[in-house]
Amino acid sequence: MTVTWEESGWEQVAPGVGRCRLPVWDCTAGLVVGTDAVLLVDAGSGLGEGERLRAEARALTGRRVTHLALTHPHFDHLLGAAAFAGTEVFGAVGMETVLTPRGREELRADAVRHGLDARAAQEAADALVPPRHAVSGEWTLDLGGGRQVLLANVGPGHTAHDLAVLVPGDPEVVFCGDLVEESGEPQAGPDAVPSRWPAALDRLLALGGEDARYVPGHGAVVDAAFVRAQREVLAERFGVSD
Repeated sequence: MTVTWEESGWEQVAPGVGRCRLPVWDCTAGLVVGTDAVLLVDAGSGLGEGERLRAEARALTGRRVTHLALTHPHFDHLLGAAAFAGTEVFGAVGMETVLTPRGREELRADAVRHGLDARAAQEAADALVPPRHAVSGEWTLDLGGGRQVLLANVGPGHTAHDLAVLVPGDPEVVFCGDLVEESGEPQAGPDAVPSRWPAALDRLLALGGEDARYVPGHGAVVDAAFVRAQREVLAERFGVSD
C-alpha cells in the first residue's frame, strides 16, 4: 500500500517529483518516479537517514529506489548512500577522489564537528563506495513512461564535483544541491571553487529556464529570479566579473 505525498510529509514539486527537508541540517532529498525506475537525489547524513529515505521512497512508490544521484560530496548529502545497496549510483566525475581513506576521514571528522554521533559517522564513512557512474558532461536516465531525467555536471562551484538533476515537465524541476541555498547564505568551505560558482549558476539557469522550479540543497523551493539574484551576490562576494 502506497501513501500520498501529503501523508508522507514530502512536498510534491511537480507530478511524480517530490522532495523532503531532513531534520537537523535542513538538507534536501528528492524523488523522481517513472513507470520502470525510481531516482533518489541525495542520501542524507548517515545510514539511519539513508534507511529512512529508502523506506519512505518505497512507501510512496511501492517500489525500491533504483537510481541514486549525489549532488556533491558533503557528509549531509552523502553519508547515507551505503543504505542503498544494489542501486545505480551517479556522481560528478572526480568524486571518487574524495572517497580515499583520507577523504573518508575528513568526511567523518566534518560530520562529527557538525554534531553527528561519532560512531554513526564512522560507520557511514567506512561503508561508502565510489559512485559506479561518473558524469563528466550530461547523462540521460530513462525512468520509463516517457520520463527522462538529465544529470548534468555543472560545477565546480560549491565543491569541485557538483551535479545537478533536471526533470523535464510542466513545470521543469532542477535539483541544485548546495549550489543554491535558500535557508541561509551559501556556504563556501575549503573545497569550494569560488571563481567558478557564478558560472555554475548560469548553467543551472540555462538548464531550467525562466519557468522552472529550483530545489536548493537547503531551504524552500525557489524560482529563476532567486537563483539569478544569488548568482549576483556570489559574484560580488568572490570578486568575479562577468
